[in-house]
Amino acid sequence: MEINSYHSISEDDTNHIGKTFAESLHPGDIVSLSGELGAGKTEFTKGICDYFGVEGIVSSPTFTIINQYFGNDADDEEITIYHVDLYRISSAGELAEIGFQECMYTENAIKIVEWPENAGELMPQSQWEISIVFDAENDNNRIISIRHINDN
Repeated sequence: MEINSYHSISEDDTNHIGKTFAESLHPGDIVSLSGELGAGKTEFTKGICDYFGVEGIVSSPTFTIINQYFGNDADDEEITIYHVDLYRISSAGELAEIGFQECMYTENAIKIVEWPENAGELMPQSQWEISIVFDAENDNNRIISIRHINDN
């Protein structure tokens, strides 16, 4: 399991790192995205969506829980991206109500999950774990660590 770390000094950097990372993604992949509030998880996701040519506004699904976007892969095939924010989830029953399991097991989509720890045992194995933390020396900067878990 290789870990790559990047230093971001701006939202544009975080977006660019997300966009570059997106080149590694394939339909069926699950990306666990961890970090404190305001760390840049949604900006990183915007970069992923930029890579796939998602049109329209990419926003945090804090209140809607799941946002669905459509883009195109490198072969110009349509791809679905689910952006899931579990910050407000507190029980397995809530996950069932929002269709979390169905979303996670959709094989022809990329799933990006913020606050994956709130899913507990219902969170399937991710292919990627992304951590975004505030830089201890300058809290305007971020350290982004990307870990590849397995090959599908």
